[in-house]
Amino acid sequence: MSEHLSKQFDSELDSIRAHVTRMGGLVEEQLLGALNAFGESNQELSKLIVERDKGVDEMEMAIDTACANIVVRRQPTAIDLRMVMAVSKAVTDLERIGDEAKKIAKTTRKIIERGSGGCLTQILQVRHMGEQTATMLREVLDAFVRLDFAAAASIVRRDKEVDQHFRAVVRQLITYMMEDPRTISTALDVIFIAKSIERVGDHCKNIAEDVIYIAKGRDVRHLGLKGLAREMGAE
Repeated sequence: MSEHLSKQFDSELDSIRAHVTRMGGLVEEQLLGALNAFGESNQELSKLIVERDKGVDEMEMAIDTACANIVVRRQPTAIDLRMVMAVSKAVTDLERIGDEAKKIAKTTRKIIERGSGGCLTQILQVRHMGEQTATMLREVLDAFVRLDFAAAASIVRRDKEVDQHFRAVVRQLITYMMEDPRTISTALDVIFIAKSIERVGDHCKNIAEDVIYIAKGRDVRHLGLKGLAREMGAE
């Protein structure tokens, strides 16, 4: 590849990375907004989150098109090809995080419209769980920008904490429903929201694994935590 074409290629890659960063920022805003709407019973904010989801979808399609074009026109190799492939996967996970934020907002509207009380302690716990995943999202986006292998590996490990938190909340809500059947509808909606938050953690883990793939050329999706620790120790 000539120096001129190489510079063009680098410029296109930089543009794609910048678009991913902007998309990540928008998705983070969506998630935080949905969590605030849930925690504060804010009907207007939940409605706004649902309406904004279309913008996330449009950004995903634009980045996918840019990735396809760069593969066809530039035929990248080695780390550049890993970058393009991982970006395509990461934007899919970002779009799905946006979908989960929309689900949280829609379910929040159902809870508000029902006007039923109860589950206050669990709602606070679920919101805390959501704040954990929002922090994971912010940090994995930063790891993506810096191609920080160690930070990405830390996020993969932290996803297990979110899973444990989700199971604890579900157990508490099942007990709550058994003790007071009048709370069943709201409790089920809170479980649905908690599940969306748990999935956000899964998507953050996926993006972190993509960062490791870009930085090190290693697919760590099926290694488990012990295998990942061995990879870290090999550095």
